[in-house]
Amino acid sequence: MSSQPPPGDEPPLDGALPAGLAEQRRDEPLALYLHIPWCAVRCGYCDFNTYVLPEHGQALAAYQTALLAEIELAATVLGPRPVTSVYFGGGTPTLMPVVGFATLIDRIRQFFALAPTAEISTEANPESLSPASLAGLRQAGVNRLSLGMQSAVPAVLQVLDRRHTPGRAVEAVAWARQAGFDQVSLDLMYGTPGESAADWLTTLDQACACQPDHLSAYSLIVEPGTRLAARIERGELAAPDEDDLADKYLMADDRLGQAGLTWYELSNWARPESACQHNLAYWRSGDWWGLGAGAHSHAAGVRWWNWRRPAAYQEPLLRGLSPAQGREVVTAEQHRLERVLLELRLSSGLDVGLLTDSERARIAGIVAAGQATVTTAADGSQRLQLTRTGRLLADAVVRDLTD
Repeated sequence: MSSQPPPGDEPPLDGALPAGLAEQRRDEPLALYLHIPWCAVRCGYCDFNTYVLPEHGQALAAYQTALLAEIELAATVLGPRPVTSVYFGGGTPTLMPVVGFATLIDRIRQFFALAPTAEISTEANPESLSPASLAGLRQAGVNRLSLGMQSAVPAVLQVLDRRHTPGRAVEAVAWARQAGFDQVSLDLMYGTPGESAADWLTTLDQACACQPDHLSAYSLIVEPGTRLAARIERGELAAPDEDDLADKYLMADDRLGQAGLTWYELSNWARPESACQHNLAYWRSGDWWGLGAGAHSHAAGVRWWNWRRPAAYQEPLLRGLSPAQGREVVTAEQHRLERVLLELRLSSGLDVGLLTDSERARIAGIVAAGQATVTTAADGSQRLQLTRTGRLLADAVVRDLTD
């Protein structure tokens, strides 16, 4: 989530979509995202909408009540649509008691057609887990764990203000397997100030030794206003180097490929049948409802976003009103450009038919530069797919391609 919401129109108090839109999408699959904004501490690089959890338990209980109300609101607006993925993100969702997960999943099942095969994921920090909590999560219906490992090197974790020790992430993966999780994903971060190539290789090796089903590797982005940005501005730490980031991306692609993980999105690798279905809904411009403080939603060509502060989010729901702060109706051209931007990030590539005549004329130059190839898909469509070189330059390729 961005640090500030975009400008937009004032949403209706009942959250209703423009006339007829909800009905047009009634049978389309829906993804649900539940934002749990609390953390034990706030990491120095983090710019997400997160807050340190108060010591008393009232904040989480009140917030969970609001989420339950928003689930019912979503069903009122959209109808009992088929839900194919549920994602608990944050923050640190696993600071919420296991009974909270069970209650929220049950409410989703009550108001939506939750598919028996639905992917139900939660993010977690290693220090927030135990064998008992993982067993409870699995019993509650969570079937996919996304673990914030970030690094296996103590000095790197220290710069990132991460609280866990390197070995705790490895333990957590073993506990998750024992609890019956068939899908375990690891999140890694590269480019932390002071991280050497050897450090990054150590992290990759330890992550691969855990035999994850899925792995996300993100380059560190120094967000303005964070503690990390202030340290870099004061000269205490060096800013990330673009060449170093590119080298580490290639190291990751090589090492993960050797471990049987194949890239399917610029920053994501997976074993066969283990791609994150929830994130694919975003990248394929599907419909999703984001529940919680600051969460963003998209359905039937309409985008909206909730109030960011938990108290401001909760207050309208207590009165039976929508917690949305703003919204916008996406134009056909905005939708087309977003599809170009997102689908080009995927290994399946971009349908060339989405491009204008002038954009299609630029394809030959991009292919000649070794940044992409054009292939024919099983459905007969022409697909523009990034090469490994193109993946390193993805933003530039989009700029060069689009009008």
